[in-house]
Amino acid sequence: MNTVLGIIGGSGVYDIDGLENPQWITVESSFGAPSDDLLIGTLDGVKMVFLPRHGRGHIQTPSSINYRANIDALKRAGVTDVISVSACGSFREEMAPGDFVIVDQFIDRTFAREKSFFGPGCVAHVSVAHPTCPRLGAACFEAASASGITAHNGGTYLAMEGPQFSTLAESKMYREVWGADVIGMTNMPEAKLAREAELCYASVAMITDFDSWHPDHGEVDVTKIIQTLMGNSAKAKGLVARLPKLLGVTRDDCPHGCDKALEFAILTQPDARDPKLVAQLNAVAGRVL
Repeated sequence: MNTVLGIIGGSGVYDIDGLENPQWITVESSFGAPSDDLLIGTLDGVKMVFLPRHGRGHIQTPSSINYRANIDALKRAGVTDVISVSACGSFREEMAPGDFVIVDQFIDRTFAREKSFFGPGCVAHVSVAHPTCPRLGAACFEAASASGITAHNGGTYLAMEGPQFSTLAESKMYREVWGADVIGMTNMPEAKLAREAELCYASVAMITDFDSWHPDHGEVDVTKIIQTLMGNSAKAKGLVARLPKLLGVTRDDCPHGCDKALEFAILTQPDARDPKLVAQLNAVAGRVL
């Protein structure tokens, strides 16, 4: 199988530099409209598919993003591996603004989003005990290190609903009681949906601030966040540029089983499945349906 690398760009990352034969392509999803068209091209012989999570011009809020349509559209475009790039706040002194964290765990505190492709008429339960792909995460860490980025290999990302930032009490609880390392608004349910779609998924969290817990930094300053965001955007593009050579043009099956996540997940018997929902699932679950 050939590698098709999907990049979901978060705040500040709205395109990819250096693509050969780049084209913005409209991909229709059975789950509604994705955030934007897909930018498709090649880089070092690897097909790349880029999706700006918030849309060009940053028009979607964390809650209004159609996460199901985004993942479904990437799957329809042939993507095999997804790298999520997103801005975040830090709960750790040693994880400073400008640093990147290769996330490997999540705490999901979102509540206003569709979190599964499945539902009444076709019920499925996938495991997200280990919600990111270690193979992809290792490639991201290597690319970050080679780009001169201060990167932390592993961390727990708390996904909040937003769009407001945390209260001081929340920030302290997430840090001191729950043990989260970074906080953001967009990686959930994205990671869960990628698992349901049998896509390898890695999360690169770009730190912009210390949230509100830090005694020397106080409340989140949006002006400073934007300044750090612009620097992080350039770093992220450098990281992404190194991934095709690290991952290679061809790939084997995922050694961690990400591409077989639905193997035993669907519980609804074939003769009891809702034909309309099954038709919607033709891309994300076609392999098993």
